[in-house]
Amino acid sequence: MIAWINLAVLVFASLFFLYFYVLSVSPAAFEKVIGPNAYRRCGHFRVVAILFEALTVISYVIYYFYPLPAPLPQTFPWSWWLSGLVAIMIGVPAIYLMVVGMRDAGEEAIRPKAEHTMYAGIYEKIRHPQSAGEVFLWLVLGFLLNSPFLVLFSFIYFPIFLVMCLAEEQDLILRFGDPYVQYMRTTGAFLPKRT
Repeated sequence: MIAWINLAVLVFASLFFLYFYVLSVSPAAFEKVIGPNAYRRCGHFRVVAILFEALTVISYVIYYFYPLPAPLPQTFPWSWWLSGLVAIMIGVPAIYLMVVGMRDAGEEAIRPKAEHTMYAGIYEKIRHPQSAGEVFLWLVLGFLLNSPFLVLFSFIYFPIFLVMCLAEEQDLILRFGDPYVQYMRTTGAFLPKRT
């Protein structure tokens, strides 16, 4: 029973994470409707999204203790150390991208502000370094928990993060206009463009 409740929490928390994150990256659109309070409200949405993301992490850990009676094995057929090594190989570059992206985005990473300018640093190479790194951390968590189910479930976050990035870009076009459209043409979304 706990396993099924946890699965429901995991699915719904993932969907609410997507929903509130999409709201949080839409300050320019909200500003047209509710005025300058839009940026503060989007900051609140970002906090709610982060809370749902934290709930999904908790559900991953609970799954380790209460796995579903699924046709998949509860653990990989190899030692945990091999899963840990895979997690490190995926996690180190993923964390690097996410942390550098957060650093270069500055306060905008948590709280959108109307006066914020377009990014520099790693954003000169790729448009979504935070998402490109963070999406792989779900796989890292699945491997650290040595769970085939969680590794497979982690692939749900690839379309979730894609939708979040597309929503964010629509708002950035509203916010910055043609300079952002040009930036999209010359800068890869998740990988640097070949010049």
